[in-house]
Parts: sequence; structure tokens; C-alpha cells
Amino acid sequence: MGERQSSDGGGREFHRVAGELRARMSNGTYPLHSMLPAQRDLAEEFGVSRNTVQRVLGELADAGWVESRQGSGSRVVMVPRTAPAPVVAGQSRGPITLGPALGKAFERPEVILDTYTLTSESLYTHFSVQVERIRAGAVAPERVAVRVILPAEDLFLPFPRARDDKDDPRLRERLNAIQRRSLTSLEGLFSGLELEDFVPSVSLEVRRARMAPSHKLYLLNRAEALLAPYEVVERDIRLVSGEVVPALDVLGFGASLTHHVKDENRASPGSVFVDSWQDWFNSVWEHIAE
Repeated sequence: MGERQSSDGGGREFHRVAGELRARMSNGTYPLHSMLPAQRDLAEEFGVSRNTVQRVLGELADAGWVESRQGSGSRVVMVPRTAPAPVVAGQSRGPITLGPALGKAFERPEVILDTYTLTSESLYTHFSVQVERIRAGAVAPERVAVRVILPAEDLFLPFPRARDDKDDPRLRERLNAIQRRSLTSLEGLFSGLELEDFVPSVSLEVRRARMAPSHKLYLLNRAEALLAPYEVVERDIRLVSGEVVPALDVLGFGASLTHHVKDENRASPGSVFVDSWQDWFNSVWEHIAE
């Protein structure tokens, strides 16, 4: 597993605050369009410096979760959609989000996850919630093993890009920064679990493929598959400089995922779906990703 740590100077506290704020936005504590508490209040609540809070809010703003304006605070501008009831084996009953499926998986002794995605931001957000459950003693998996396939950093992607200038490099640079930051945060979570001996066996492997992802895929314990296409949308993206760029981007975090579960019948629709996508992932991992 990679040993890179966040460069925020207080990695564990940074990850803790970022994960908790993401979790609160995800579960409706801070609903869409609501204002987050003031920086001084968050710093006091979490027992961290305002500098740490500012860095967390900066990351959330870069990732599109909140919109921050000088003197006005931070407003929630993106939250996941609500998930329906769990699906039964071999069937699919409409959309689900990653959080509930991952939460259920962490209640088992072994958690094996393969994922193919544009960034590891969603994965980090949901894993941070499960790590807090582990630290609180709510769940106690004996093994957590994750493989992640991301697009190569130097790969030219059709999204995100400036709507009026497809050769503008700034949004690609922004995406690469989000990828690196989210991956570093995810690695920090795994390193924490490993160093603190919360989970006996922990592994995180990341490879990159020269493929533009048209979808995001999560495979849980080789028994469940969650799949969602990336929908291209027009939206304004605010750069670190404060400039707003009209852009073509994709909906990622909170996207509703088609959920299929494998059963004892290898010919059932759920089993065929899960096995087919697991074979696809394995083939890309072994032959294309590096």
C-alpha cells in the first residue's frame, strides 16, 4: 500500500474533519443549499485550528461540495441522492448510492472492493464514514482489500473541459489535483487503520489505465455490482483563483447506481451481471492498467 500522506501538516485531523463534514452533508445534517457553521464554530467543535478548517473547506470547494465566498461563509451545493431499500439476491430494484452498500459490507468479516472511477473522491468520502465506525467499535472487519483503477494523469479526457475552449488546460489540471488529493486522503485512511491495528489485514492497490471512463463501477466481495454511467452536464466551475469557467463536466458523487447481487444460480440475471463486470475489471487490471 502506498505510504503517501496528506501535505496539510496535520493529516489525521484534516481527514477526520473532512470526512465528518462530508458525512453530514451526505446524511442530510447539512442539506443542499444550507450554510455550514462558521469556521470558528467548526474549529471549536472539532478541536482543531481554524487553519485546518480553512484547508478542509478549500478541498470541499475544489471538489464541488460547497461554494465559499469571502464574508458569506460556505454553502452546500452538492449532496448524494437518497438510497432506496436494499436489493435482494439476484435482483435489482432501482438505484442505490454507494454509502448503504458499503456500510453493509463493513459489517462482514471481509471487505473486498474493486472500483473503476474518474477520481477516488467518492470512495474516500464513504470510506471515511466506515473508518469512524471501526474506530467507534460499531463494526470490526478482519480484512479490508481495495483495488482502484483511475485514468492516467496524462490522458486527454473529454471532460471536464471549458465549454467554449476545449484546449483550455485549467480544468484538466484541476481534475488532476482532485485525483491526487483524494487518493492521498484515501491512502491516509488506510495507513491509519494499518498503523493503529484496527483491522488485522489492510491493503490498497491503485493502478492507472489509458481509458476515459464512461461509467463508475464498484464490485463488493465479488458478489455485488454497482454501476452508473457518467452523465455529461453543463455547469459553472470555480477555479482556485476565483474565476468561474462555464464547463462540460460529469455527474459523479451521489450518482444513483444500478445494483445487482449474485446468487447461487450462475445463470440468473444478477449473477451474470456481477460475474461479467468482475471479469471486465480483472481483465483491465491485469492487461491495461499500470
